[in-house]
Amino acid sequence: MPLPPAPSRRAALLAPEDYDAVARPRHTQDLLPDVALKAEPASRGGRKSERSQAAVVVELAAPALIQVETKSRTPAPTPAPAVAPAPAARRSTSTRSNGAGKTAASGVATAPVASSRSKKSAPQGPAKLFVLDTNVLLHDPTSLFRFEEHDIFLPMIVLEELDGHKKGMTEVARNGRQASRTLDALAAAPGADMAKGLKLDSTGQRAAGGHLFFQTVPLDYSLPTSLPQGKADNQILGVVEALRKLHAPREVVLVSKDINMRVKARALGLNAEDYQNDKTLEDGDLLYSGVLALPADFWVKSGKNVESWQSGAHTYYRIGGPIVPQLLINQFVYFEAPGEPSLFARVSEIREKTAVLQTLKDYGSAKHAVWGVTTRNREQNYAMNLLMDPEVDFVTLTGTAGTGKTLLALAAGLTQVLDDRRYTEIIMTRATVSVGEDIGFLPGTEEEKMGPWMGALDDNLEFLAKGDGGNAGEWGRAATNELIRSRIKIKSMNFMRGRTFLNKYVIIDEAQNLTPKQMKTLITRAGPGTKIICMGNLAQIDTPYLTEGSSGLTYAVDRFKGWPHSGHITLARGERSRLADFASEVL
Repeated sequence: MPLPPAPSRRAALLAPEDYDAVARPRHTQDLLPDVALKAEPASRGGRKSERSQAAVVVELAAPALIQVETKSRTPAPTPAPAVAPAPAARRSTSTRSNGAGKTAASGVATAPVASSRSKKSAPQGPAKLFVLDTNVLLHDPTSLFRFEEHDIFLPMIVLEELDGHKKGMTEVARNGRQASRTLDALAAAPGADMAKGLKLDSTGQRAAGGHLFFQTVPLDYSLPTSLPQGKADNQILGVVEALRKLHAPREVVLVSKDINMRVKARALGLNAEDYQNDKTLEDGDLLYSGVLALPADFWVKSGKNVESWQSGAHTYYRIGGPIVPQLLINQFVYFEAPGEPSLFARVSEIREKTAVLQTLKDYGSAKHAVWGVTTRNREQNYAMNLLMDPEVDFVTLTGTAGTGKTLLALAAGLTQVLDDRRYTEIIMTRATVSVGEDIGFLPGTEEEKMGPWMGALDDNLEFLAKGDGGNAGEWGRAATNELIRSRIKIKSMNFMRGRTFLNKYVIIDEAQNLTPKQMKTLITRAGPGTKIICMGNLAQIDTPYLTEGSSGLTYAVDRFKGWPHSGHITLARGERSRLADFASEVL
């Protein structure tokens, strides 16, 4: 790297004792050599760093790389001044905003400043330098703006690999082209200087306050002979090793989605982390369930202040107290206690310190059967109330195998399409991800190609169409299997871009295998009068690189909770068979 310009004359003329109280300019970082805080997961909130009020800015000609001796404080005969311990240090902890994770990073041209303070007296650590692997940009092209006030370094081999992946119509190719356009926009911004770093907020991304640095000169590094020097991954590891030596004691961290890459980095003594921004939740157990149990003393504390009234077939209760801040619109609540009246209701309104609960329709009784299907447990009844409500446009159902997700959605859809004429037809789609090896190309039309993926549809239609599957009503006895299938269209997700569904009942099965971007593409197809149901089992994800925390289904559940026209239920108990229930628990 080229040597930076020397400090200005004003800084050089200061006496060492006068210079001790002077802080560095705004573009430099206060670094503590003995503090290396590991970046926390993206779901943990962090605070933005605050500079000390006593800091005084000295204008230097450029951010000089200054080597400082902390042991000796004797004034040197040369005009280069010694730098005192910095009054403040930035946090290196990653933060999350509105459910989207952010990872910390630091600059490359910033001078590392030594400090005599210990870890105990300085809980805050220095900003880090994060080196991005190619797969991070291909996974999330907006990852450049997820590092808050910290800086990013891109090795030259990353740009080469990015160029090699930009051709084609796959999701990876699209992300590669978007990342390339983002880099071009940053480089073309007014005042952009690659030598000093490209400001990440120059294109309007105010959340990113750091700089982007490219590898412009060869770096000197040495790796074990067992690692081939020509491999791209090993070249990136060499860049990380060189940067660690060049900017010591600054912490340099490799960010990669490749597990083996992170393992090799740690084996070489390098810091490596996974990219956390794609994870909606760190723990799947924190996923919104859609159900809340009221406390055992609910009627004792709130019974006297509850206001109730009747409207149609529903009873409404206006409640207050400390339980209200925990409630969300369309969340289900229940109260069950011996000797006390039970309550099963849905939150229909929230106003400051009060909430209105609406009693439910019992779809477990035969007189309220939906296409011959009656609910068998509490969660299934909650789900059917959401599926049959015309004011709820988006429903998400999660649960283990055999909990009745597809059957409930299909029965509600047939009733509202054929009986109520609320929707014109049912559109069913799913992610075509194989559990095992691919069997090759499938012949026929779009629906014929999707046929093998729709085995669940055939199984449930067989149950709903036959007479002994329950009392299907007048329509169920008269309609043939052909009539039912004439109202059900099977579509592939590959051709969803640009479509608009009007007055359709859309079922997205196996939604746990969708990425957040694919989920957004499908949901935004909804036109006026359309209802979308997303179903899936987060324990059966077959898509590579997707986890429970980064699945599109988890993303949709977390983002739509509390919206007045959406609802979610986690089905807890399996109803398929005792064999299936036991297998779900022990296998």
